[in-house]
Amino acid sequence: MAHGDELTDGSRATRVKLLGTVLALIQLKNGERLRAKVQQLSTNGGVLQISEPLDESLQVELLFHVGSTTLRNQAQMLGPIWATKGCLQPFRFTNLSDADRNRLQSDLDGFLETATNR
Repeated sequence: MAHGDELTDGSRATRVKLLGTVLALIQLKNGERLRAKVQQLSTNGGVLQISEPLDESLQVELLFHVGSTTLRNQAQMLGPIWATKGCLQPFRFTNLSDADRNRLQSDLDGFLETATNR
């Protein structure tokens, strides 16, 4: 995910590969809802696995639960990548609050810690 992964201090946000273990709901502006699997996640955005690609720059609302955090946030879709099973669709959060960002970072750090200790 090359878009928007740098933090304000120039370092990169920690990206965690969830490999579809987290389910997400994408709500479009017209009210339509699509299901997706979260493949990668950081405090800046991530990558979803979906059956059909969404238009690049489309604004959506994402809802998912990771660790102890339930996020319902606005996101912008980035350019899709075709995969063996459907499509990988990168996205970036557009208005993640500091409180949500901190909770998400804590949960992502927990995933990394668990993976390292296996």
